[in-house]
Amino acid sequence: MEPFKSVTATAVPFPGVNVDTDQILPARFLSKPRAEGFAQYLFHDLRFDDGGKERKNFVLNTPPYRHGEILVGEDNFGCGSSRENAVWAVADYGFRVVVAPSFGDIFFSNSLKNGLLPVVLKRDAISSIMIQLKEQQGATIEVDLAAQTLTAPNGAVHSFEIDEFSKHCLLNGIDELDYTLSQKDQIDAFEKRHAAEQGWTVPD
Repeated sequence: MEPFKSVTATAVPFPGVNVDTDQILPARFLSKPRAEGFAQYLFHDLRFDDGGKERKNFVLNTPPYRHGEILVGEDNFGCGSSRENAVWAVADYGFRVVVAPSFGDIFFSNSLKNGLLPVVLKRDAISSIMIQLKEQQGATIEVDLAAQTLTAPNGAVHSFEIDEFSKHCLLNGIDELDYTLSQKDQIDAFEKRHAAEQGWTVPD
């Protein structure tokens, strides 16, 4: 994964509560190979009509937002079924951050494991940011992971929480397996000490 330090980028407003994983990535695309990338399937049935043409009024099809890297949603973003592919679609499209008052639990967890930073802010902060993004189309937001701050278009600074393990992994661009491998020397030393001290518990 790419290390996450900070990002300043166009923020895409995505109003609507309970945006579920089937809206993010329709179920019929779940079997697609990971290597092909899932960006083309993100919000597919909202982005395209039945003939495959872009819906002109959909936010990602409008010029200010085509290349946004920060997605701003509302309550319970990413709810629904536990499909990691939905996170892949968001990340493959180019988003580095998703901001919302709350997330579906599994979507939140999968995001952290795939280098996508989910930022939880209070509902009134999100409402204010949504208004700013409506008034200033193409406005940018800054997210600083090390400082755990988000700076809104109007300059207001909001703090957010993240657990230390996830923060460490994101800052260093590693996943859980990479982290485990980085502890190999300590693991080997423990096993040797354990074998010496309690050899009777170690299988032959």
